[in-house]
Amino acid sequence: MRTNDELVPAEERPTETPRPRMTRTRLGIFVATSVVYAAIVVGVLTTSWPVRFDWQVMLFRPYKQWPEIHTFLDYFVVLGQRGPTAVAVAAWLGWCAYRRRTLRPLLVLGTSLLLLNATVGAAKIGMGRLGPHYATVIGSNEMFAGGDIFPSGHTANAVVTWGVLAYLATTPRARRIASVSAAVLALGVGMTTVYLGTHWMSDVTLGWTAGLLVLLALPWFEPLMARAESWLLAAWARLRSHAALVPAGATAPVGLWAPRPPADDAPPALEPVGSGSRAGRSAESRPRAAARPHTARSERTPVTPAGSRRPPHSDRTPRTAPLGPAAGRGRAVG
Repeated sequence: MRTNDELVPAEERPTETPRPRMTRTRLGIFVATSVVYAAIVVGVLTTSWPVRFDWQVMLFRPYKQWPEIHTFLDYFVVLGQRGPTAVAVAAWLGWCAYRRRTLRPLLVLGTSLLLLNATVGAAKIGMGRLGPHYATVIGSNEMFAGGDIFPSGHTANAVVTWGVLAYLATTPRARRIASVSAAVLALGVGMTTVYLGTHWMSDVTLGWTAGLLVLLALPWFEPLMARAESWLLAAWARLRSHAALVPAGATAPVGLWAPRPPADDAPPALEPVGSGSRAGRSAESRPRAAARPHTARSERTPVTPAGSRRPPHSDRTPRTAPLGPAAGRGRAVG
């Protein structure tokens, strides 16, 4: 007897992608990256060599040195913006999730973006650094001044969004290609922001580090994503089974704003007079008044107006005699 998996064609079976684990090598890279992250923050806070290098690059003004590539880089930097990149990658991962019959690609993307917003967003608001175009004092670190550029959000988003494709790759060759492509895009987006003068060089360096930390931390969230996937698939299966149990002829209750069925607009059927349905009704179903005897007009009691003040006279004759066949028209007989 064959099992259910053997009855399903091989190309239609859901492929289970191995989930990465937090290995010792990955953990070592995570710790080293965290040290680099902390060193950059300390260097900027103490106004040491990272800040001096930032001012040297800023005063060099790259956008004035190579103005011919300014237009191209204005469009290229879009590859680091959250909205366009998230929509493009989500569309591709949605197709992969449909082909593999699993929600894991979309869950990985959503988890990585949530981690990016929580970590990078908190650092931006907490340190409040101003950008090169809003710098006030030459040589200062411009920290805690109400800005929101440290670390660079474009750079960190490019690392995470495009790096997720490498994280989800199923073959070593695809993983190498995706890793190199994500590194080139992230490097290009970061340097483009420095060229345009919207970020310091230390902002970009910290953005690369922050994005890499998010990618390295994803294996810790794999069990949570697996439970979320199981719960969502079970809920979808219950919904489908409930829909399958509804009889074919049953109709859902009509809501307040639901369209009226065509039967409600049809005119009511009229029963023919004297039909069997009307004749078959019992007497108790239709109450009727009791029958009264019919009286002729001559038998009815004349009604005179009440309260007449004119006394009756016995000797008074009618003004006109009753008309007869021998009498004239309206003339009295004399």
